[in-house]
Formats: sequence, structure tokens, C-alpha cells
Amino acid sequence: MATILKNAKIYTMNEKDFWADILVYEGEWIQYVGKEKEKAWLEYAGTNPKIVDMKGKMILPGFVDSHTHPGMVSQSSWHIKLPWTEDPEELLAFVADYGRKHPKEEIPFLYFEYYPTSMFGNKGPTKELLDQAISDRPCLCQDFGDHMHWVNTKMLEMMEVDKNTPDPTPGLEMFVRDKDGEPTGWIKEYAWYHFADTLYKNIGWEPPMKMTPELLEPFFLFLEDNGITAMGEGILEGEAQLKAMKTLEEQGKLHVYYDGLLRFWSYKELPERIQEIRRYQEVYTSKRIKIHTMKLFLDGTNESGNSALLEPHLNDPERKNRGEIKMSTEELKDCMVLLNKEGLDLHIHVVGDRGFRVACDAVEMAQKEARQQKDPWVMQVVLAHCELVHPDDRERPAKLGVTINWSCHWAGGYFGEEAIPFIGREKWESMYQFNPMIDSGALVALSSDVVTFYELHRANPFFGMQVSNTRVDPEFALDDKIYPGGMRPQKEACLSREFLLKGYTLNGAKQLRWDHIMGSLEAGKLANLVVLNEDLFRVLEMEIRNIQLDAVVFEGKVLRGQLG
Repeated sequence: MATILKNAKIYTMNEKDFWADILVYEGEWIQYVGKEKEKAWLEYAGTNPKIVDMKGKMILPGFVDSHTHPGMVSQSSWHIKLPWTEDPEELLAFVADYGRKHPKEEIPFLYFEYYPTSMFGNKGPTKELLDQAISDRPCLCQDFGDHMHWVNTKMLEMMEVDKNTPDPTPGLEMFVRDKDGEPTGWIKEYAWYHFADTLYKNIGWEPPMKMTPELLEPFFLFLEDNGITAMGEGILEGEAQLKAMKTLEEQGKLHVYYDGLLRFWSYKELPERIQEIRRYQEVYTSKRIKIHTMKLFLDGTNESGNSALLEPHLNDPERKNRGEIKMSTEELKDCMVLLNKEGLDLHIHVVGDRGFRVACDAVEMAQKEARQQKDPWVMQVVLAHCELVHPDDRERPAKLGVTINWSCHWAGGYFGEEAIPFIGREKWESMYQFNPMIDSGALVALSSDVVTFYELHRANPFFGMQVSNTRVDPEFALDDKIYPGGMRPQKEACLSREFLLKGYTLNGAKQLRWDHIMGSLEAGKLANLVVLNEDLFRVLEMEIRNIQLDAVVFEGKVLRGQLG
């Protein structure tokens, strides 16, 4: 039986005709989208159709979050939320008080999030400082940028990490050390995680992180609630996550299309990781699950001072430190050539302007080599974040066919001014400039990149749209005395609502290679759609995040709310 939604305000994302007022779907698939007065819809109505008067409500395609972290978010459910403060004494008092109220026998390992990245400056915090609050068991505090960690002495001991322990990835994933080589208690990236098994073995306890369907289900229920009908994984948290997701699908609880990816660290071990992704494809590929992409962290973050920069850090007296980069251009090019031969895509975390240039240079070299070898260029390279891009490089993605992925809710004051000591105010104000890329024709997809339950609410697409449309973070606004209205410079970097919607629908579907079945409301595509309680294009800019969904339809079934 056909379902007919009439008297609607349908924004189709079909560039041939953006607006329609009637939509017909039957089963999972859309049969017709167009104008009621043209009567063509009658051909698809069949007998006894269900006709719903939408009373002028706005209908959009189902949203696509093309970079998020179901595994990391789900595994963070046991983390402890810190009060937001710039005062180390206040933070330590909270940690100490929590430890007193929850003894070691109850919680053998304390994991706190977050403290401001800028709180301790260039040298970072020390284990001795954290020992003042907690010394009887391992304790970790995670910074707001999610790339730095502060641990106490007991945690280093239980991980069996000392001056003789090599860094997992020198210069990037590493233990900050004193002049004698002893770890200070400040850790860059997730170096500690390589020693987590040793930690848990020595304390005889493991956190509630086992990847089960029950652990993952709340994340996917959040996606349903917010009309997210397809998603791209940020980092696949092992095979257990795939098993759990496959179980959810078999139980009829996975109402999202999922594109997973597998992380690798070097060209040397890439063939082994390709074999692993092939096995995953064979075992876990299904109607809604695919694993088609490799993931690489090319640099760090601007706020932590380990993004790869074209110019030295301003706070480096010797003017030599330009951040860290994981691969040379040549090695990255070789990775791309191999992945292109394998028909796999590549998703790269890149934040600094040098990292961005290296990535683009590698693509250019790899494409040239593919032409010389008469290999068709079939891979898609996605550069995620791209926070600081030199003006000379902003039109390169369009020329190279590179996809850009941007996490919208970062566009305001989420990370504050913490990058300024490293890159200076002028470059800080030039961050998050995506309109030149969009105007040059680059494919820019939008996402949330949330990594913890602490921030999961910010993965609501309307929240991200509001922040990138206004450059004002409703939760972490910049100082109004310095930045009028709390708006992050520059105003011309604000993204239009039309583009934001495209980035969260059609462009996301293109990045995930699903645009043939989703991303727009057209005949022949899945009936994945959302019904809004307000018009996205008319609501006040500071009210975008408050838009509610009256209904969420996935593959023709109403998951949330009701039509009409």
C-alpha cells in the first residue's frame, strides 16, 4: 500500500527541483516526489493508499552524520564528568572529593573528563600534582580536545611505563618526559591505551567497556531520535563492535546505514590491515553495514600544539617546532597508490596547514603515478577537520577530487582560544574557512565527531547547523567583551543554511558512497525522511538547535512520532 504525504513543504535536495509538496512511497522506496497540482502522483497511488495531510510541515531527507564514534561514545559511559573550570585547585579538589566518596574497592580506576587543554600551558600537568588528589589507585584526566591525558604515578606504575618504555608513535602518540627521560604524567594522544591491558591486569579489574549490543544500543537510539539515518565511523573499535552491530541488525534494532573504517599507522603494516578489512567485509557486510575505508591520523590538534604547521610555533623560542606529522609525503603517496589498487577509500585526520598540504601533495602524486601505471583512480580521499588551511591550498580539494569533512559544532567557541599560543591570533581567526572550498566546487560533508556521552547531545544535526551558521557556541560562547555576541571571527566563514542542509544529507551520502539510495528525496531512493515542527529556513538563527522532529521515517517505517 502506498503512503502519500501531501500539502507538505518538501525540500528535496534534488538540484533539478528543490521544492515539492507531495511525496509517494511504498514499502522502503520513494515512488514519486513533485507537485500535487500536476497530478502525476496519481499514477503511483495504487488502490486504497494511505493519504496524510502534512498541513504545510517541512520534510527533509534523513540526516547523514559522516564522521562520528559509536564505539568510543558507548565505551565512555563510565567516565566521570569534571566541573568546567580554569582553576587547577578547584579541579583537584573535585577529584579528591570524588575519590573519598568512591573508594578504590568501588572504582579501582578513575577516569575523568574534561579539563581545559590550556590549563597547564606548554609544559603540561605532572603526575605529582594529580597524586595530591588521588594516589591510592590509577587516575586519568582527559583534556577537552580529547588528544591529551594526565595521569598519576600509580597509573604509570600499573601500566609498567617508565623511562625505558618506548613511545608507541614517537612525536605523536607519546609520553612527555623530563630531562632524565622519566614520564611526567602528561600523555599525548592515546599512547596510554597501548598499555591499557597491562593496567587492567595489574589492578585485577576491567571497566564496563565490553562491546555488546546492550552497550551500543543507546547510541543508535540517539541517532533514531535525531533523524540520523546513515553514519560514517570515525574509528572502528575492533571486531567486537562489528559483531555487536550485526546482532543489533539481526534483532531489528539497527535503524541506520553504517560505514565503518579501520585504522592503520604506516605503509609497512598497511597490507596486513587490508587483509583484515577484507575479512571484515566477508563476515559483516550486510544490507546496512559496510566496511570500505582505511583511517589515518596524519597530525594532532592545534590546541595541543602537535598539528603539522607550515610555520614554527610562536611560543617556541628556537622557532623550530612545526608540530608533528605521522608520514612523509612520499609514504602517504605510496599508501594511496596501494589503496587505490585495492579499491578502498582513505579517511585522513588532518588539522594543521602543513598536514593539509602534505595530504593534497600526496593525492596529486598518487594520481600521477596511477595515470602512469594506467590504473583508474577509483578511491575517495576524505580529509577530516582541515581546521587551518593556507589560502593557496583552499581550492585544491576541488581540483583533486578530495572530499572535506567538517564537524559543524566546533565552529564557535568549543575549543576556545587554546590554539593561539601556538599559531597566533591572525591564524586562529583564519581557522574553519570552508566557504572558499565550497565555492570552488569541493565536496564538503558535515558531521559531529562526538567521542563521548559528555557531548553526545551536540551530535544533533540542528545543533551543528546553528553553530556553523552563527559561529556562536550556545554552550561555550567566546568572551562577549572581546568577541561581540560571542561570535568567533570571521563572519564571512558562517555557512548558509542551504549548504548546511546539503552537507548533512546529500554530500554526506556522497562521501559514504550511498547517494544512489539516499541523501535526497527522489523517486528510486529510500524513504528516509524527517518531518520538522518548524521551517528550517525561517526559524531565528539562535533557535535552529531547538527545532524538533515530529516524525522520523526510515525505509518507509515511522520510527519516531507520527505523520500528519
